[in-house]
Amino acid sequence: METYRGVVYPNQLDHMGHMNVQWYTSKFDEGTWHLFSSLGITSGYIRENNKGMAAVEQLIKYKLEAMAGDLIVIKSKVLEVKNKSIRFIHTMYNVETGDELATSELVAVHLDRVLRKTCNLPDFVKKNIDDE
Repeated sequence: METYRGVVYPNQLDHMGHMNVQWYTSKFDEGTWHLFSSLGITSGYIRENNKGMAAVEQLIKYKLEAMAGDLIVIKSKVLEVKNKSIRFIHTMYNVETGDELATSELVAVHLDRVLRKTCNLPDFVKKNIDDE
């Protein structure tokens, strides 16, 4: 599913002229919140239930450079769901060329924000994944 669409701005470039790694991470993070929302882990759910999600593992692979003015899209997929965690992958593409620019595979855990401990994902998360 598409979870992010945007553009590479000149202020996002590093001294070598391509998008700096901090911006890949930022754009992947924005995609993560859209993915979570599609599963029912919305900002409302987080606030109303004192729950949250936290990344505990991330592997980014940079494949091609993103340059100023490039339009990008991120598509995301859930790879695995366990009782307390979700493993998923984002793939970033150049909209114009269709080239794969980077991937980011993450593991995130569901948290009780009061106890500051992991807790089971709500049942509706697995149902929403199955419905996709």
